[in-house]
Amino acid sequence: MINVAMLSYWHVHAKGYAREVDESGIARIAAVWDELPGRGKQEADALGVRWCASLEDALSSGIDAVVVNAPTDMHEQVITAAARAGKHIFTEKVLATTVASARRIAAEIASAGVRFCISLPQRGKPQHLFIKKAADSGALGRVYMVRMRNAHSGSTDGWLPEHFYDPVACGGGAMMDLGAHPMYLISWLLGEPVRINSMFTSVTGRAVEDNAVCTIEFRDGAIGVSETGFVSKASPAALEVYGDQGTAMVCGPEGSVYLREAGAEAFRLVAPDELPAPAPKPVEQFLSAVAGSGQILYGMDDAIALTGLMEGAYRAHREGRTVSFSEIG
Repeated sequence: MINVAMLSYWHVHAKGYAREVDESGIARIAAVWDELPGRGKQEADALGVRWCASLEDALSSGIDAVVVNAPTDMHEQVITAAARAGKHIFTEKVLATTVASARRIAAEIASAGVRFCISLPQRGKPQHLFIKKAADSGALGRVYMVRMRNAHSGSTDGWLPEHFYDPVACGGGAMMDLGAHPMYLISWLLGEPVRINSMFTSVTGRAVEDNAVCTIEFRDGAIGVSETGFVSKASPAALEVYGDQGTAMVCGPEGSVYLREAGAEAFRLVAPDELPAPAPKPVEQFLSAVAGSGQILYGMDDAIALTGLMEGAYRAHREGRTVSFSEIG
């Protein structure tokens, strides 16, 4: 049995990850640490596991792996400590707010020789795997444009925790959190980014953006549009991939897939049985790899690439200009 320590419940996904660990059949939550002791003790008591007043205690012998849900600005401190203690590491996105920080984390993990996985769950959805295959196969011709929108009403409906609006702890607002999904999906489809622009606003007047769009140029001239927000009452996730010979889309409340491939005269609705099986969930990938029987699909290269996109996005917003990725890292 793999003994896992939960390192903070700051992120809204922490409880879900803890549940996935305990339901895995190969791992269990054995300890909890949190930068807020009261929250940590409450969560440890709810699970019936050891509460650790210090990070060092949580990384003591008997723990094999950690799940990191600490504030983004604490990731380097927490993940570095875990790596130096020889613990395998699963982390919520984004890895860090700067590429320099992400590379320092990567060096510590490489030196420790531990397993690492970052949570990029949208890459494992059947709809997105189908579209990736269509794009890579040439069924759309040359792909020159990808747009993804991923938004919810967490700010306007009041269910996001207030600490998600702390620009220091979070490193940003909607784009840093929810916007990570469009960012990593677009780069997965289009490759190496060259330059980026941002337009961020705060509809609710908070200290971070809750309504955001980034436009990104990629190495071969393709353009990505990443849209997100915390103020959309009804905004099903949408992915659009345009090629010079065809188009593929995921859209609508059911996340239906539509395809007009090269040579076709019209769109067709892709049947559910045409979609590939989903990839294992990130936590499942991580635990299986720690157990020696699985593969991690979302690793350090992906984590650094996402950090670079975010650093560029926020620098473009702060400085009101187009930022080249040659300036980053």
